Amino acid sequence: MSESQIYQLLANVVLVLHLGVVLFVIGGLLVVIVGNLCGWRWVNRLWFRVAHLAAIGIVVAESWFGIMCPLTALESWLLSKAGASPSNQGFVQYWVEYFLYYEAPIWVFTLAYTAFGIVVAAAWWYFPPERKKRKPNAGKLGESP
Repeated sequence: MSESQIYQLLANVVLVLHLGVVLFVIGGLLVVIVGNLCGWRWVNRLWFRVAHLAAIGIVVAESWFGIMCPLTALESWLLSKAGASPSNQGFVQYWVEYFLYYEAPIWVFTLAYTAFGIVVAAAWWYFPPERKKRKPNAGKLGESP
């Protein structure tokens, strides 16, 4: 495998990872809402909800401060090292990029990300995450739980 192919492969890995993050952010909100309406307890686990809130929080902060997404920057760098051009994309790469990247003014993205972040925060308030309940005497020496 040539160096160019390695960079291209790594760029594709980053692209798929990026898609996974986007699906987690969007799908996570849908899962929280639908899961709560269906009574799925796992959707309110604290670790899941914190990870979801942190993911959209990072996206919102990046947009407010004008920071390029690190995954986008890494993918672009890897593609430039590979010497790749958009005309020699594979089928999957074309459609994943079509799904991820849109042409619009920056303020549109900032507004959309902020609005989505507000909806995620509202879901946090409306469907609060569960916190582990500790038994009052659990863990004390000489006492049974």
